[in-house]
Amino acid sequence: MKNIDQKRRGFLKVAALFSTVPFIDAITKRGELLAGTIAKFSSKLVVNGEVLTAAHWGMLKLTIKNGKVVKSEPYQKTSDIKNSLQYYTQDLVYADDRIKYPMVRKSYLENPDSPKPELRGNDEWVRVPYEKAIKLIAKELKKTRKEKGAQGVFAGSYGWKSSGSIHNCRVLLHRFMTATGGFTGTVGDYSTGASQVIMPHVLGTLEVYEQQTSWPVVLESSKVIVIWGANPLATLKIAWTSTDENGFKYFEELKKSGKKIICIDPYKTETCEYLDAQWVAPNPNTDVAMMMGMVHTLLEAKKYDADFLADYTEGFDKFKEYLYGKEDGIVKSAKWASKICGVDEKTINSLANLFYDNRTMFMSGWGMQRAHHGEQPHWMLVTLASVIGQIGLPGGGFGLSYHYSNGGVPTAKSAIIGGITANVTPTKDEGGAAWLRNAAKYSFPVARIADALLNPGKTIDFNGKKVTYPEIDFIYWVGGNPLVHHQDTNTLLKAWRVPRTVVVNEAFWTPTARMADIVMPTTTSYERNDITATGDYSNLNIVPMKQAVKKQFESRDDYQIFSDLSKEFGVFEKYTQNKTEMQWIEEFYTKAYNQAQKMKLPMPTFREFWSKNQPITFDVPYENTQFVRYADFREDPILNPLGTPSGRIEIYSKTIEKMNYEHCKAHPTWLEPAEWVGMEEKPAEFALISPHPSHRLHSQLNNTSLREKYAVADREPIWINTQDAKAKGIKSGDVVRVFNDRGEILTGAVVTDGLKPGIVRVQEGAWYDPLEKGKIGTLCKNGSANLLTKDIPTSELAMGNSSNTALVNIEKYTKKAPALTIFKQPS
Repeated sequence: MKNIDQKRRGFLKVAALFSTVPFIDAITKRGELLAGTIAKFSSKLVVNGEVLTAAHWGMLKLTIKNGKVVKSEPYQKTSDIKNSLQYYTQDLVYADDRIKYPMVRKSYLENPDSPKPELRGNDEWVRVPYEKAIKLIAKELKKTRKEKGAQGVFAGSYGWKSSGSIHNCRVLLHRFMTATGGFTGTVGDYSTGASQVIMPHVLGTLEVYEQQTSWPVVLESSKVIVIWGANPLATLKIAWTSTDENGFKYFEELKKSGKKIICIDPYKTETCEYLDAQWVAPNPNTDVAMMMGMVHTLLEAKKYDADFLADYTEGFDKFKEYLYGKEDGIVKSAKWASKICGVDEKTINSLANLFYDNRTMFMSGWGMQRAHHGEQPHWMLVTLASVIGQIGLPGGGFGLSYHYSNGGVPTAKSAIIGGITANVTPTKDEGGAAWLRNAAKYSFPVARIADALLNPGKTIDFNGKKVTYPEIDFIYWVGGNPLVHHQDTNTLLKAWRVPRTVVVNEAFWTPTARMADIVMPTTTSYERNDITATGDYSNLNIVPMKQAVKKQFESRDDYQIFSDLSKEFGVFEKYTQNKTEMQWIEEFYTKAYNQAQKMKLPMPTFREFWSKNQPITFDVPYENTQFVRYADFREDPILNPLGTPSGRIEIYSKTIEKMNYEHCKAHPTWLEPAEWVGMEEKPAEFALISPHPSHRLHSQLNNTSLREKYAVADREPIWINTQDAKAKGIKSGDVVRVFNDRGEILTGAVVTDGLKPGIVRVQEGAWYDPLEKGKIGTLCKNGSANLLTKDIPTSELAMGNSSNTALVNIEKYTKKAPALTIFKQPS
């Protein structure tokens, strides 16, 4: 889960300030277990008209006709850049693959003690009454806790749950597990698994989820913008809460600015095309070598900031010895780097000089650290920026979040909406970010899920500590799709068969739901009330998320499901605090309202806010538009030290040195990846990159008609260089089989000159659609990239995922391509 801006949100105080809301719910009286003890409230539904709500992809205006969503569109327009995700709400609410009723796998229902887990994904489903499903889950959870203890229950549920402060399904699950005896969870995330562990050693902060130097400063002061391994026009469509959509506005201004813009990426991205930027295409997994070549060039030319290195960094001399090959005899020059990264020596030298001679902002993406030895790229980027010496100056240095959640959009002076917490007994000083904390009794790194399930009792290294995997016998998963998200799907399928019980709360028949034993149908966020902020960094708006339509079929809110399960454990009042969703929403709002009063910010009462159904937009103080990251540190590193042991930028870390890890040394290091195009003996021909999709949020929205806009031959596209495609006899529109020793998928070819030769590109997130149901190793008809990716840790330090370290083969598929079945009801 993203630990978003905890410092900024940590000041919030918990207060019991709430009141009853006089809304009567006439649509949920269907015999649910959640009844009697707490009054139930909801707003009256709009039958014909418009409703404001929000999703990760922004504020949405829904048009309702005869009680049905007939249109979804953006609520606001901030730029001419279109967010393709904002038009498909009705496709989600009325999807063909909605889970309509509680369902139990036949073999599990017959004998939960011998449930034939090998039949997961290929067993019959049996519809059961809601109450029976609740009692079955509770019974089997109690059984597992009695036999295996709390560590035997895995409720990691990493994933992009829906927006909203009360219906945060992952936190609701953890709250339930905390109230009933504990669970095993995870730490870290897939997005920034390596960086969020290495950056605290280097800079004393997570860095990847921090506010960036303000865009107005960048537009005024930067001369050169380097977008390194990022595609903001794709990734700024979303945010962890809900996007404020202002990042697009600033990229639009950047396009008009006339600044020198360079995109460094194996693929010529939409962003590169839009900005008409210079395209530099290194081999995947070789950015570290390229940066080292640049540093060597600058040192040789005596174009480096010696004072900055002396005053603000720690251990550069030791890194310099490595750079010049004191121990290994290899000088990491531009010539050396060129042979590794595939960028010519002249370009490496000219870029290095360009960066030093001009105020340069490095805007780095996260894909380069989702790779074997992923701790190294951002560490090396910080080292390069330190050599140039512009960190803390207006428009200079680096940023690791300009491509995510609109980093750099100035922070508003705003009241902060809190949210439900995993802690059922919150303390007085718990702030609005309390729901972000890890409530698990036991945990392991999230990218090691398959390894943990397959190897109970195994001990691994992790960031200077030892972690022992528990014996997991019960999985409860909500708000995510690990059968698509996790690397090396076939290995995960083997691991998913180990536990006795798998329960999934889900709105759709995702690949993960199909691999469960018990499936509970949940509402989409458009069938319930909630509240959220927009702008993970800007805190620009507070938005009502009004229920647009009635709950579909027998779906329930996750809050109701876990409230009803809490009854079975005798902790109903502890879990719910006798509050309905509307009472929680009003409480969250009232806390923000009270903050606003103290800050003298205009903010309506809750009743007025809810009845108007409009966002509250806060003003941005001028001083926030002038924010420069690390300016205070640069001004006085003694009074404003970093959170590292030395208080400075640690190019050499004595802490990491003591860990004595093979795959993460004490300074940035070029370490050959497990699979890459420069290998002497390659297990396959092409390097595979699997970036975030341009028209999905990971796997979300893959089951909507938006898919028609990007699918090729009715499956996930693969981008292939023109020369490579010609050599393989492949044309645009052909069905292409992509394979290695881990798996095989079918894709639709897009032949292009905008991709470096020797590389292929398949966006992650396509739903796994097996040719033979339940068979491990079968062909995926829909092109899910993670059938091919390698499930190895970045290193012993971070144990992050290495999804961009993979080699594959490709060939034209000459058989009749099988029809997709994943977006229909299971047979």
